[in-house]
Amino acid sequence: MIPAGPHEDLAFLGLAEASRQLAEGRVSAVALTEAMLARIEALDGTLNAYLAVEADAALAAARESDARRASGRARGPLDGIPIAVKDAIWRAGRPMTVGAKRPVVERAPENATVVARLEAAGAIILGATNLHEFAYGVTSVNPHHGPVRNPWATDRNPGGSSGGSGAAVAAGLAYGALGTDTGGSIRIPASVCGIVGLKPTYGRVSRHGVFPLAWSLDHVGPMTRRVEDAALMLEVIAGADPADPTASRRPVPAYASRLARSVNPPLAGLRVGVPRGFFFDRAEPEVAGIVRAAIDRLAALGAAVREVSLPKHEASVPAALLVLLAEAAAVHARRLAEAPGDYGEDVRARLEQGRLVPASDYIAAQRARAVVRRELAEVLRVVDCIAMPTTPTAAGPLSEGATGPADAARRAMTHFTRPFNLTGFPALSMPCGFTAEGLPVGLQLVGRPFEEGTLLAAAAPLEAALGLTARRPTA
Repeated sequence: MIPAGPHEDLAFLGLAEASRQLAEGRVSAVALTEAMLARIEALDGTLNAYLAVEADAALAAARESDARRASGRARGPLDGIPIAVKDAIWRAGRPMTVGAKRPVVERAPENATVVARLEAAGAIILGATNLHEFAYGVTSVNPHHGPVRNPWATDRNPGGSSGGSGAAVAAGLAYGALGTDTGGSIRIPASVCGIVGLKPTYGRVSRHGVFPLAWSLDHVGPMTRRVEDAALMLEVIAGADPADPTASRRPVPAYASRLARSVNPPLAGLRVGVPRGFFFDRAEPEVAGIVRAAIDRLAALGAAVREVSLPKHEASVPAALLVLLAEAAAVHARRLAEAPGDYGEDVRARLEQGRLVPASDYIAAQRARAVVRRELAEVLRVVDCIAMPTTPTAAGPLSEGATGPADAARRAMTHFTRPFNLTGFPALSMPCGFTAEGLPVGLQLVGRPFEEGTLLAAAAPLEAALGLTARRPTA
Protein backbone atom coordinates (compact mmCIF):
# COMPACT_ATOMS: atom_id res chain seq x y z
CA MET A 1 0.00 0.00 0.00
CA ILE A 2 1.03 3.61 -0.49
CA PRO A 3 1.58 5.77 2.59
CA ALA A 4 -1.14 8.18 3.66
CA GLY A 5 -0.99 11.39 1.64
CA PRO A 6 -2.16 14.95 2.29
CA HIS A 7 -5.77 16.17 2.11
CA GLU A 8 -7.24 12.68 2.52
CA ASP A 9 -10.69 13.76 3.70
CA LEU A 10 -11.08 16.26 0.87
CA ALA A 11 -9.61 13.93 -1.76
CA PHE A 12 -11.94 11.04 -0.97
CA LEU A 13 -15.20 13.00 -0.94
CA GLY A 14 -16.24 11.56 -4.27
CA LEU A 15 -17.07 13.68 -7.30
CA ALA A 16 -20.77 14.12 -6.54
CA GLU A 17 -20.14 15.01 -2.90
CA ALA A 18 -17.41 17.47 -3.87
CA SER A 19 -19.89 19.01 -6.30
CA ARG A 20 -22.49 19.39 -3.56
CA GLN A 21 -19.98 21.02 -1.25
CA LEU A 22 -19.04 23.46 -4.02
CA ALA A 23 -22.70 24.33 -4.52
CA GLU A 24 -23.17 24.87 -0.78
CA GLY A 25 -20.08 27.07 -0.54
CA ARG A 26 -18.31 24.72 1.86
CA VAL A 27 -15.29 24.30 -0.41
CA SER A 28 -13.82 26.10 -3.40
CA ALA A 29 -12.61 24.81 -6.74
CA VAL A 30 -9.17 26.16 -5.90
CA ALA A 31 -9.14 24.13 -2.66
CA LEU A 32 -10.16 20.95 -4.50
CA THR A 33 -7.53 21.51 -7.16
CA GLU A 34 -4.80 22.29 -4.65
CA ALA A 35 -5.71 19.11 -2.76
CA MET A 36 -5.35 17.02 -5.91
CA LEU A 37 -2.07 18.68 -6.88
CA ALA A 38 -0.65 18.19 -3.38
CA ARG A 39 -1.51 14.49 -3.45
CA ILE A 40 -0.03 14.09 -6.92
CA GLU A 41 3.16 15.73 -5.67
CA ALA A 42 3.27 13.48 -2.61
CA LEU A 43 2.19 10.13 -4.07
CA ASP A 44 2.69 10.01 -7.81
CA GLY A 45 6.42 9.46 -7.54
CA THR A 46 5.42 5.99 -6.34
CA LEU A 47 2.30 5.38 -8.40
CA ASN A 48 3.43 6.92 -11.72
CA ALA A 49 -0.20 7.50 -12.67
CA TYR A 50 0.43 10.77 -14.54
CA LEU A 51 2.58 11.48 -17.57
CA ALA A 52 1.88 15.22 -17.46
CA VAL A 53 0.45 17.47 -14.74
CA GLU A 54 -0.65 20.97 -15.75
CA ALA A 55 -0.76 22.63 -12.35
CA ASP A 56 -0.77 26.26 -13.48
CA ALA A 57 -3.52 25.73 -16.05
CA ALA A 58 -5.59 23.73 -13.56
CA LEU A 59 -5.34 26.41 -10.87
CA ALA A 60 -6.24 29.13 -13.38
CA ALA A 61 -9.30 27.12 -14.44
CA ALA A 62 -10.20 26.65 -10.76
CA ARG A 63 -10.08 30.38 -10.12
CA GLU A 64 -12.34 30.96 -13.13
CA SER A 65 -14.76 28.35 -11.80
CA ASP A 66 -14.90 30.00 -8.39
CA ALA A 67 -15.56 33.36 -10.05
CA ARG A 68 -18.42 31.89 -12.08
CA ARG A 69 -19.97 30.33 -9.02
CA ALA A 70 -19.65 33.56 -7.01
CA SER A 71 -21.59 35.42 -9.71
CA GLY A 72 -24.27 32.73 -10.04
CA ARG A 73 -23.02 31.40 -13.38
CA ALA A 74 -21.98 27.87 -12.40
CA ARG A 75 -22.21 25.56 -15.40
CA GLY A 76 -23.49 22.48 -13.60
CA PRO A 77 -22.38 19.68 -11.28
CA LEU A 78 -18.92 19.27 -12.85
CA ASP A 79 -18.01 22.96 -12.60
CA GLY A 80 -14.88 23.15 -10.44
CA ILE A 81 -14.23 19.38 -10.33
CA PRO A 82 -10.64 18.25 -11.11
CA ILE A 83 -10.55 15.46 -13.72
CA ALA A 84 -7.72 13.46 -15.31
CA VAL A 85 -7.53 12.47 -18.99
CA LYS A 86 -5.91 9.34 -20.39
CA ASP A 87 -3.01 10.29 -22.65
CA ALA A 88 -4.68 8.80 -25.69
CA ILE A 89 -7.10 11.73 -25.92
CA TRP A 90 -6.39 15.15 -27.44
CA ARG A 91 -5.97 18.15 -25.17
CA ALA A 92 -5.68 21.30 -27.28
CA GLY A 93 -2.11 22.53 -27.69
CA ARG A 94 -0.68 19.66 -25.66
CA PRO A 95 1.39 16.67 -26.77
CA MET A 96 -0.24 13.23 -26.78
CA THR A 97 2.02 10.22 -26.32
CA VAL A 98 -0.50 7.33 -26.18
CA GLY A 99 2.20 5.87 -23.94
CA ALA A 100 4.65 5.62 -26.84
CA LYS A 101 8.39 6.26 -26.91
CA ARG A 102 7.89 9.66 -28.54
CA PRO A 103 4.73 11.80 -28.87
CA VAL A 104 2.28 10.65 -31.51
CA VAL A 105 0.91 14.20 -31.67
CA GLU A 106 3.30 17.02 -30.77
CA ARG A 107 0.54 19.58 -30.33
CA ALA A 108 -3.10 18.53 -30.47
CA PRO A 109 -5.02 20.80 -32.86
CA GLU A 110 -8.06 20.95 -30.59
CA ASN A 111 -9.65 19.23 -27.65
CA ALA A 112 -11.17 15.83 -28.22
CA THR A 113 -14.95 16.11 -28.06
CA VAL A 114 -15.04 14.46 -24.62
CA VAL A 115 -12.49 16.94 -23.24
CA ALA A 116 -14.26 19.89 -24.85
CA ARG A 117 -17.51 18.80 -23.21
CA LEU A 118 -15.86 18.44 -19.82
CA GLU A 119 -14.32 21.90 -20.07
CA ALA A 120 -17.60 23.39 -21.31
CA ALA A 121 -19.20 21.94 -18.15
CA GLY A 122 -16.54 23.67 -16.03
CA ALA A 123 -14.43 20.61 -15.19
CA ILE A 124 -10.77 21.26 -14.46
CA ILE A 125 -8.27 19.15 -16.39
CA LEU A 126 -5.37 18.15 -14.16
CA GLY A 127 -3.25 16.49 -16.83
CA ALA A 128 -2.65 13.28 -18.78
CA THR A 129 -2.49 9.82 -17.25
CA ASN A 130 -0.07 6.98 -17.97
CA LEU A 131 -1.22 3.88 -19.83
CA HIS A 132 -0.15 0.68 -21.49
CA GLU A 133 1.77 1.58 -24.65
CA PHE A 134 -0.65 2.51 -27.45
CA ALA A 135 -3.50 1.35 -25.16
CA TYR A 136 -2.64 -2.21 -26.24
CA GLY A 137 -2.35 -4.23 -23.06
CA VAL A 138 -3.83 -4.87 -19.64
CA THR A 139 -1.01 -4.17 -17.16
CA SER A 140 0.04 -0.53 -17.76
CA VAL A 141 3.64 -1.71 -17.41
CA ASN A 142 5.03 0.84 -19.87
CA PRO A 143 8.57 0.27 -21.21
CA HIS A 144 9.05 3.96 -22.06
CA HIS A 145 7.44 5.79 -19.14
CA GLY A 146 7.66 3.21 -16.38
CA PRO A 147 4.96 1.04 -14.82
CA VAL A 148 1.87 2.38 -13.13
CA ARG A 149 1.50 0.84 -9.68
CA ASN A 150 -1.70 -0.28 -8.03
CA PRO A 151 -2.53 1.92 -4.98
CA TRP A 152 -3.76 -1.12 -3.03
CA ALA A 153 -0.45 -2.97 -3.42
CA THR A 154 2.39 -1.24 -5.22
CA ASP A 155 3.96 -4.54 -6.27
CA ARG A 156 0.81 -5.21 -8.33
CA ASN A 157 -0.29 -3.71 -11.63
CA PRO A 158 -3.38 -1.47 -11.88
CA GLY A 159 -4.78 -3.17 -14.96
CA GLY A 160 -4.80 -1.57 -18.36
CA SER A 161 -4.73 -0.01 -20.62
CA SER A 162 -6.28 2.87 -18.61
CA GLY A 163 -4.14 2.00 -15.59
CA GLY A 164 -3.02 5.55 -14.88
CA SER A 165 -6.61 6.77 -14.82
CA GLY A 166 -7.62 3.89 -12.55
CA ALA A 167 -4.74 4.41 -10.13
CA ALA A 168 -5.26 8.19 -10.03
CA VAL A 169 -8.94 7.89 -9.13
CA ALA A 170 -8.39 5.08 -6.61
CA ALA A 171 -5.61 6.96 -4.80
CA GLY A 172 -7.44 10.28 -4.64
CA LEU A 173 -5.33 12.01 -7.29
CA ALA A 174 -8.42 12.98 -9.33
CA TYR A 175 -12.17 12.97 -8.69
CA GLY A 176 -12.78 11.24 -11.99
CA ALA A 177 -10.93 10.31 -15.15
CA LEU A 178 -11.49 9.49 -18.78
CA GLY A 179 -10.50 6.06 -20.00
CA THR A 180 -10.73 4.16 -23.26
CA ASP A 181 -11.89 0.56 -23.60
CA THR A 182 -11.22 -1.75 -26.56
CA GLY A 183 -11.17 -5.10 -24.77
CA GLY A 184 -11.74 -4.11 -21.17
CA SER A 185 -9.36 -1.19 -20.70
CA ILE A 186 -11.78 0.82 -18.50
CA ARG A 187 -13.36 -2.09 -16.64
CA ILE A 188 -10.19 -4.08 -15.88
CA PRO A 189 -8.44 -1.15 -14.12
CA ALA A 190 -11.72 -0.31 -12.39
CA SER A 191 -11.99 -3.87 -11.10
CA VAL A 192 -8.43 -4.27 -9.83
CA CYS A 193 -8.18 -0.68 -8.48
CA GLY A 194 -11.52 -0.81 -6.65
CA ILE A 195 -13.38 1.93 -8.51
CA VAL A 196 -16.33 2.30 -10.91
CA GLY A 197 -15.67 2.08 -14.64
CA LEU A 198 -18.33 2.39 -17.33
CA LYS A 199 -17.92 1.32 -20.93
CA PRO A 200 -20.93 2.92 -22.62
CA THR A 201 -22.76 1.56 -25.63
CA TYR A 202 -20.79 1.80 -28.87
CA GLY A 203 -21.68 5.23 -30.24
CA ARG A 204 -22.96 6.68 -26.96
CA VAL A 205 -19.78 8.78 -26.53
CA SER A 206 -17.84 10.47 -29.33
CA ARG A 207 -14.35 9.22 -30.14
CA HIS A 208 -13.28 12.29 -32.08
CA GLY A 209 -9.76 13.18 -30.98
CA VAL A 210 -9.13 9.76 -29.42
CA PHE A 211 -6.24 7.72 -30.80
CA PRO A 212 -7.69 4.48 -32.20
CA LEU A 213 -6.66 0.97 -31.29
CA ALA A 214 -9.43 -0.92 -33.13
CA TRP A 215 -12.13 1.19 -34.78
CA SER A 216 -15.03 -1.18 -34.32
CA LEU A 217 -14.19 -2.02 -30.68
CA ASP A 218 -13.08 1.33 -29.18
CA HIS A 219 -15.15 3.09 -26.52
CA VAL A 220 -14.58 6.10 -24.22
CA GLY A 221 -16.06 6.35 -20.75
CA PRO A 222 -15.82 7.59 -17.15
CA MET A 223 -13.79 6.14 -14.29
CA THR A 224 -14.84 7.31 -10.82
CA ARG A 225 -14.94 6.23 -7.19
CA ARG A 226 -18.72 6.05 -6.97
CA VAL A 227 -21.68 5.20 -9.18
CA GLU A 228 -23.29 8.65 -8.97
CA ASP A 229 -19.99 10.19 -10.06
CA ALA A 230 -19.96 8.06 -13.21
CA ALA A 231 -23.55 9.07 -13.98
CA LEU A 232 -22.67 12.76 -13.74
CA MET A 233 -19.65 12.37 -16.02
CA LEU A 234 -21.56 10.32 -18.58
CA GLU A 235 -24.29 12.96 -18.82
CA VAL A 236 -21.65 15.49 -19.85
CA ILE A 237 -19.57 13.47 -22.32
CA ALA A 238 -22.33 11.51 -24.09
CA GLY A 239 -24.24 12.61 -27.16
CA ALA A 240 -24.18 13.20 -30.90
CA ASP A 241 -21.10 14.67 -32.55
CA PRO A 242 -20.83 15.74 -36.19
CA ALA A 243 -17.09 15.10 -35.99
CA ASP A 244 -17.72 11.40 -35.25
CA PRO A 245 -20.11 9.66 -37.66
CA THR A 246 -20.40 6.68 -35.28
CA ALA A 247 -21.75 8.85 -32.44
CA SER A 248 -25.45 8.24 -31.86
CA ARG A 249 -28.03 11.01 -32.10
CA ARG A 250 -30.15 9.46 -29.37
CA PRO A 251 -31.00 11.93 -26.59
CA VAL A 252 -28.84 11.74 -23.48
CA PRO A 253 -30.86 10.86 -20.35
CA ALA A 254 -30.40 12.54 -16.98
CA TYR A 255 -28.61 9.50 -15.60
CA ALA A 256 -27.94 10.85 -12.11
CA SER A 257 -31.55 11.81 -11.41
CA ARG A 258 -32.66 8.23 -12.03
CA LEU A 259 -30.53 7.01 -9.14
CA ALA A 260 -32.84 8.58 -6.54
CA ARG A 261 -35.64 5.98 -6.79
CA SER A 262 -38.24 5.84 -4.04
CA VAL A 263 -39.06 2.15 -4.58
CA ASN A 264 -38.89 -0.14 -1.54
CA PRO A 265 -37.05 -2.47 -1.78
CA PRO A 266 -34.79 -0.35 -3.99
CA LEU A 267 -34.31 -2.91 -6.78
CA ALA A 268 -37.91 -4.16 -6.93
CA GLY A 269 -38.79 -4.99 -10.52
CA LEU A 270 -35.19 -5.37 -11.69
CA ARG A 271 -34.49 -8.69 -13.44
CA VAL A 272 -30.86 -9.85 -13.19
CA GLY A 273 -29.41 -12.72 -15.19
CA VAL A 274 -26.46 -14.77 -13.95
CA PRO A 275 -24.74 -16.68 -16.76
CA ARG A 276 -24.01 -20.36 -16.34
CA GLY A 277 -20.57 -21.71 -17.06
CA PHE A 278 -17.96 -19.57 -18.78
CA PHE A 279 -17.95 -16.37 -16.72
CA PHE A 280 -17.76 -18.14 -13.35
CA ASP A 281 -15.98 -21.37 -14.25
CA ARG A 282 -12.90 -19.43 -15.38
CA ALA A 283 -12.75 -17.14 -12.36
CA GLU A 284 -10.58 -17.91 -9.36
CA PRO A 285 -12.79 -19.47 -6.66
CA GLU A 286 -12.24 -16.59 -4.24
CA VAL A 287 -13.21 -14.02 -6.89
CA ALA A 288 -16.24 -16.04 -7.99
CA GLY A 289 -17.38 -16.35 -4.38
CA ILE A 290 -17.12 -12.62 -3.73
CA VAL A 291 -19.07 -11.84 -6.91
CA ARG A 292 -21.78 -14.40 -6.10
CA ALA A 293 -22.15 -12.86 -2.64
CA ALA A 294 -22.68 -9.46 -4.29
CA ILE A 295 -25.32 -10.95 -6.57
CA ASP A 296 -27.04 -12.34 -3.47
CA ARG A 297 -27.13 -8.76 -2.18
CA LEU A 298 -28.86 -7.69 -5.40
CA ALA A 299 -31.54 -10.26 -4.63
CA ALA A 300 -31.80 -9.03 -1.04
CA LEU A 301 -32.39 -5.53 -2.43
CA GLY A 302 -35.40 -6.79 -4.37
CA ALA A 303 -33.96 -7.88 -7.71
CA ALA A 304 -35.31 -11.04 -9.31
CA VAL A 305 -32.19 -13.11 -9.99
CA ARG A 306 -32.22 -16.04 -12.39
CA GLU A 307 -29.72 -18.15 -14.30
CA VAL A 308 -29.30 -17.47 -18.02
CA SER A 309 -27.38 -19.22 -20.76
CA LEU A 310 -24.85 -17.56 -23.07
CA PRO A 311 -23.32 -20.54 -24.91
CA LYS A 312 -21.96 -18.47 -27.79
CA HIS A 313 -20.00 -16.11 -25.57
CA GLU A 314 -17.03 -18.38 -25.10
CA ALA A 315 -16.51 -18.20 -28.87
CA SER A 316 -16.74 -14.42 -28.74
CA VAL A 317 -13.36 -14.13 -26.99
CA PRO A 318 -11.27 -15.42 -29.95
CA ALA A 319 -13.53 -13.55 -32.38
CA ALA A 320 -12.96 -10.27 -30.56
CA LEU A 321 -9.23 -10.97 -30.43
CA LEU A 322 -9.09 -11.53 -34.19
CA VAL A 323 -10.89 -8.25 -34.83
CA LEU A 324 -8.55 -6.44 -32.45
CA LEU A 325 -5.39 -7.96 -33.95
CA ALA A 326 -6.38 -7.11 -37.51
CA GLU A 327 -7.66 -3.59 -36.86
CA ALA A 328 -4.75 -2.62 -34.59
CA ALA A 329 -2.27 -3.85 -37.20
CA ALA A 330 -4.02 -1.66 -39.78
CA VAL A 331 -3.82 1.40 -37.50
CA HIS A 332 -0.09 0.88 -36.96
CA ALA A 333 0.93 -0.45 -40.39
CA ARG A 334 2.94 2.58 -41.48
CA ARG A 335 4.44 3.41 -38.09
CA LEU A 336 5.45 -0.21 -37.47
CA ALA A 337 7.12 -0.46 -40.89
CA GLU A 338 9.05 2.79 -40.44
CA ALA A 339 10.09 2.53 -36.79
CA PRO A 340 9.64 -0.99 -35.36
CA GLY A 341 12.28 -0.29 -32.71
CA ASP A 342 10.10 2.41 -31.18
CA TYR A 343 7.68 -0.22 -29.86
CA GLY A 344 7.95 -2.18 -26.65
CA GLU A 345 8.36 -5.93 -26.97
CA ASP A 346 4.80 -6.95 -26.05
CA VAL A 347 3.01 -4.42 -28.25
CA ARG A 348 5.28 -5.01 -31.24
CA ALA A 349 4.69 -8.77 -30.96
CA ARG A 350 0.90 -8.31 -31.00
CA LEU A 351 1.04 -5.92 -33.95
CA GLU A 352 3.21 -8.32 -35.94
CA GLN A 353 0.79 -11.11 -35.10
CA GLY A 354 -2.06 -8.95 -36.38
CA ARG A 355 -0.37 -8.52 -39.74
CA LEU A 356 -0.73 -12.28 -40.24
CA VAL A 357 -4.52 -12.45 -39.70
CA PRO A 358 -6.10 -13.64 -42.98
CA ALA A 359 -9.03 -11.66 -44.37
CA SER A 360 -11.12 -14.84 -44.20
CA ASP A 361 -10.55 -15.07 -40.44
CA TYR A 362 -11.48 -11.42 -39.97
CA ILE A 363 -14.71 -11.97 -41.92
CA ALA A 364 -15.48 -15.11 -39.88
CA ALA A 365 -14.99 -13.08 -36.70
CA GLN A 366 -17.47 -10.49 -37.95
CA ARG A 367 -19.99 -13.24 -38.59
CA ALA A 368 -19.43 -14.55 -35.08
CA ARG A 369 -19.97 -11.03 -33.80
CA ALA A 370 -23.47 -10.96 -35.30
CA VAL A 371 -24.33 -14.33 -33.73
CA VAL A 372 -23.09 -13.29 -30.28
CA ARG A 373 -24.87 -9.94 -30.45
CA ARG A 374 -28.13 -11.67 -31.37
CA GLU A 375 -27.81 -14.16 -28.50
CA LEU A 376 -27.08 -11.41 -26.00
CA ALA A 377 -30.02 -9.33 -27.22
CA GLU A 378 -32.33 -12.33 -26.82
CA VAL A 379 -31.22 -12.91 -23.23
CA LEU A 380 -31.66 -9.21 -22.44
CA ARG A 381 -35.28 -9.43 -23.51
CA VAL A 382 -36.01 -11.61 -20.47
CA VAL A 383 -33.67 -9.88 -18.00
CA ASP A 384 -32.72 -6.22 -17.58
CA CYS A 385 -29.03 -6.80 -16.97
CA ILE A 386 -26.52 -9.62 -16.59
CA ALA A 387 -24.14 -9.91 -13.63
CA MET A 388 -20.73 -11.62 -13.61
CA PRO A 389 -17.12 -11.07 -12.52
CA THR A 390 -15.28 -8.27 -14.31
CA THR A 391 -11.96 -10.12 -14.19
CA PRO A 392 -11.10 -13.72 -13.33
CA THR A 393 -8.50 -12.67 -10.75
CA ALA A 394 -7.56 -9.70 -8.60
CA ALA A 395 -4.57 -7.49 -9.53
CA GLY A 396 -1.57 -9.38 -10.86
CA PRO A 397 2.11 -8.72 -10.16
CA LEU A 398 4.09 -6.16 -12.11
CA SER A 399 5.68 -8.01 -15.04
CA GLU A 400 7.23 -6.97 -18.32
CA GLY A 401 7.33 -10.41 -19.94
CA ALA A 402 5.67 -10.50 -23.35
CA THR A 403 5.41 -14.27 -23.73
CA GLY A 404 4.92 -17.38 -21.67
CA PRO A 405 2.66 -18.01 -18.65
CA ALA A 406 2.64 -14.38 -17.54
CA ASP A 407 1.34 -13.29 -20.94
CA ALA A 408 -1.32 -16.00 -20.88
CA ALA A 409 -2.48 -14.80 -17.47
CA ARG A 410 -2.72 -11.24 -18.73
CA ARG A 411 -4.72 -12.25 -21.79
CA ALA A 412 -7.12 -14.14 -19.52
CA MET A 413 -7.94 -10.83 -17.82
CA THR A 414 -9.93 -9.80 -20.91
CA HIS A 415 -12.01 -12.98 -21.17
CA PHE A 416 -14.99 -11.51 -19.33
CA THR A 417 -14.78 -8.02 -20.85
CA ARG A 418 -13.95 -8.56 -24.53
CA PRO A 419 -17.37 -9.98 -25.50
CA PHE A 420 -19.05 -6.65 -24.75
CA ASN A 421 -16.65 -4.68 -26.93
CA LEU A 422 -17.47 -7.11 -29.72
CA THR A 423 -21.22 -6.58 -29.24
CA GLY A 424 -20.97 -2.90 -28.28
CA PHE A 425 -23.41 -3.38 -25.37
CA PRO A 426 -22.86 -1.21 -22.26
CA ALA A 427 -20.97 -2.70 -19.31
CA LEU A 428 -20.16 -1.32 -15.87
CA SER A 429 -17.64 -2.57 -13.32
CA MET A 430 -18.05 -1.71 -9.64
CA PRO A 431 -16.25 -2.80 -6.47
CA CYS A 432 -17.99 -5.70 -4.74
CA GLY A 433 -15.48 -6.93 -2.18
CA PHE A 434 -11.86 -7.66 -1.32
CA THR A 435 -9.74 -10.79 -1.35
CA ALA A 436 -8.02 -12.12 1.76
CA GLU A 437 -4.94 -10.19 0.59
CA GLY A 438 -6.92 -6.95 0.61
CA LEU A 439 -7.16 -6.62 -3.19
CA PRO A 440 -10.37 -5.30 -4.82
CA VAL A 441 -12.76 -7.49 -6.80
CA GLY A 442 -15.13 -6.13 -9.44
CA LEU A 443 -18.70 -7.05 -10.36
CA GLN A 444 -19.61 -6.46 -14.02
CA LEU A 445 -23.15 -5.52 -15.05
CA VAL A 446 -24.10 -5.67 -18.75
CA GLY A 447 -27.23 -4.17 -20.24
CA ARG A 448 -29.14 -3.40 -23.41
CA PRO A 449 -27.77 -0.87 -25.91
CA PHE A 450 -28.21 2.73 -24.71
CA GLU A 451 -29.58 1.59 -21.35
CA GLU A 452 -26.62 2.70 -19.26
CA GLY A 453 -29.19 4.18 -16.89
CA THR A 454 -30.38 0.68 -15.96
CA LEU A 455 -26.84 -0.37 -15.02
CA LEU A 456 -26.27 2.75 -12.94
CA ALA A 457 -29.64 2.39 -11.22
CA ALA A 458 -28.85 -1.24 -10.36
CA ALA A 459 -25.33 -0.44 -9.15
CA ALA A 460 -26.14 2.50 -6.87
CA PRO A 461 -28.25 0.65 -4.25
CA LEU A 462 -25.79 -2.24 -4.27
CA GLU A 463 -22.92 0.18 -3.72
CA ALA A 464 -24.75 1.63 -0.70
CA ALA A 465 -25.56 -1.82 0.68
CA LEU A 466 -22.00 -3.12 0.35
CA GLY A 467 -20.60 -0.07 2.13
CA LEU A 468 -17.17 -0.22 0.46
CA THR A 469 -16.82 3.42 -0.59
CA ALA A 470 -15.22 4.49 2.67
CA ARG A 471 -12.38 2.01 2.27
CA ARG A 472 -9.19 3.68 1.03
CA PRO A 473 -5.98 2.23 -0.38
CA THR A 474 -3.97 4.45 1.98
CA ALA A 475 -5.70 3.10 5.11
